[in-house]
Amino acid sequence: MRFEVGMPGRNHIPPVNGHVPEAPEWATRLAAPDFQIIAEVIDRLGYHSISTSEHLAMPYFEVPRLGAYWPDALTVMAFLAGATRRVRVGVSVLVVPYHHPLILAKALSTMDVLSGGRLEVSVGVGHAVREFEVLGVPFAERGAITDETLEAMIELWSADEPTYSGRYFQIDGLAFEPKPAQSPRPPVFVGGNSKPALRRAARYDGWEPNPTEFSVEEIPPLADYVRAQRQLAGKEPDFQVRWVGTLPGLDRPVFRELAGPGLRAYANQIAERVAYLENVGVTTVWVPEPITQSIGEYLEFIHWFDEEVIARAG
Repeated sequence: MRFEVGMPGRNHIPPVNGHVPEAPEWATRLAAPDFQIIAEVIDRLGYHSISTSEHLAMPYFEVPRLGAYWPDALTVMAFLAGATRRVRVGVSVLVVPYHHPLILAKALSTMDVLSGGRLEVSVGVGHAVREFEVLGVPFAERGAITDETLEAMIELWSADEPTYSGRYFQIDGLAFEPKPAQSPRPPVFVGGNSKPALRRAARYDGWEPNPTEFSVEEIPPLADYVRAQRQLAGKEPDFQVRWVGTLPGLDRPVFRELAGPGLRAYANQIAERVAYLENVGVTTVWVPEPITQSIGEYLEFIHWFDEEVIARAG
């Protein structure tokens, strides 16, 4: 099992219906040195990857649920790549139709080169209609645009003289460098639960279920659908299933209130939930965050999780 950390401060999602907010209050006040410290600590420990999220702007009606604060994902990824040396750098998810394939391919390949081949890319088609309207991108065609963008990017990353001709994009007559450091390219994971998203995932390197209104119990039949796609042939041993939601059935305690038996019980509960996900085919999970009330307490948790959970999971 691989463990991915969602970078604190990547959004300021507020509390909903009186529940504890996804973004703790201290994470909404992080300064530049704090981001550096968090990234460096995660990099030193046994975590597989660190990631951010993407929204360009937030429709007003969504602000009470998701907040308005969403830093630019590509900028955050570049920062994380520069602040670390070992851990892989990702995004969950990059909304592909927001980007022209030439510009996105250049940004991602540059990050892969400068990070020494540590880039991972999770992609989705998006859901916020107003963002598409402002960008002038037809919302109803976002799936087809995503497919063309991914195809065009791979052509740019792999061909000496890239040429792509599609309905939305025409690319030719241009030399494209640098190519990604990873061979043949950075891994691409596809987010979403629809049949088109699952078919798209089979063409690439992994599937990332969207945990919103989706349960872990729904993974096995959808994973079977992915495995039935002929495009997956030969990739099964390396195909990833990435769970970026909360661990099912896991309590969310106040970390500083745990001690002795309480910490052991919490570690056991996490291990049980991780094993359950592994049994249904999940290969990567986001690190679940208890309630923390300072950056110091969060870093204490990050060290504890590495020693008590990652070490146990091997």
